[in-house]
Amino acid sequence: MLAAIVEVASERGAAGVTVADVVARSGVSRRTFYEIFSDREDCFLAAFDEAIARIAREVVPAYEAAGPWREKIRAGLRALLEILDYEPGMGRLVIVETLGAGPNALERRSRVLAQVITVVDEGRREAKGSDGPPPLTAEGIVGGVLAVLHGRLVEKNPGQLIELAGPLMGMIVLPYLGPAAARKELERPVPKASARPRPVNSDPLRDLEMRLTYRTVRVLMAVGTLGGRGSYPSNRRVGDAAGITDQGQISKLLARLRRLGLIENKGAGAARGEPNAWMLTARGREVHGAISEQSTRS
Repeated sequence: MLAAIVEVASERGAAGVTVADVVARSGVSRRTFYEIFSDREDCFLAAFDEAIARIAREVVPAYEAAGPWREKIRAGLRALLEILDYEPGMGRLVIVETLGAGPNALERRSRVLAQVITVVDEGRREAKGSDGPPPLTAEGIVGGVLAVLHGRLVEKNPGQLIELAGPLMGMIVLPYLGPAAARKELERPVPKASARPRPVNSDPLRDLEMRLTYRTVRVLMAVGTLGGRGSYPSNRRVGDAAGITDQGQISKLLARLRRLGLIENKGAGAARGEPNAWMLTARGREVHGAISEQSTRS
């Protein structure tokens, strides 16, 4: 559902997204939507929080691993531009669509930007002269960088944002370190984008041949939780763990997961009158792990 609202907001704008759009795109029921989110705004805010967390996992380590302030800013900016190139829909969500998503989204955006402004303001310690530029300078710089990124992200063909690394760095360091330092940043070669694996979509089930319902996901998670080290749960144990008492229904859900290649039966099953014994396949473990990771972050 978070992936769905990112996609629809990118296509139509945040103001144009409805609950019907989200449930249709994600393949879940309206009832399932309201079991998790109170309304469309709640879903949007969850997607915003998830996007910011994912960006932070790239930007913060890059920033912290670098040396002086100037190098830290350059490393963090490069990481930001790379992930925005890698996932432009997420970039549109946090930079463009939050502006039209209501006061709560704007408030969260402001909290994030306040942290970024504080980091940029550290440049005053590096400035030549007694006190350096006024504190408001950092706010103006961050606003300027956002305006440039906003302008690119709303274009149909924005190009590679990583190409903005030098110009943006020049803009950031100019008030603090002077024109010579800014010129050096402008003259730097365009960074080569880091080699990345295929994107991990915020919807880990995106590439399956059919959509999984909420109940099917619960069954998958139950198999993964109960299984391991030679323990292969039966239909009944899986149903109990997933909260599904109808054995006919649990059989259908397990069969569906088996057809998708997410689970396999290690038992004799109905052929010999013995219980089924289910375990995750390698693909099933990958999906199970991705969902577990997202649930932990939430």
